Amino acid sequence: MARLKIYYDGACPRCVADRRRYEKLNRNDAGVEWLDITGREELLRALGIDPYRALTELHVQDERGHIHRELDAYILLMRRTAVLRPLAWLLGLPGLRPLLSWCYRHWVLRRLRREGRL
Repeated sequence: MARLKIYYDGACPRCVADRRRYEKLNRNDAGVEWLDITGREELLRALGIDPYRALTELHVQDERGHIHRELDAYILLMRRTAVLRPLAWLLGLPGLRPLLSWCYRHWVLRRLRREGRL
């Protein structure tokens, strides 16, 4: 299976917990590399990722170097794990997607404000 690079907020306890949960569900998958974006603004810019957007949206780089963000990133990652594939399908439903996107952004912005990082 091709390698994915996951750019996540390592300063976010929820993000770290989500990473651990994913790793437990996907123990045999060596095809995922987790990269903490904390303090890595120059690397992000070199990849064409806006550091602010990296903080507010999950970013995943596929094997071709293409960057996927927000729900597209989650869908790509979840498709890697059998138990999460149905959830990935659900996230991709056209009628549900805008609502889930709004909820995700609202939750992230609220968390960042609470932490004083916005």
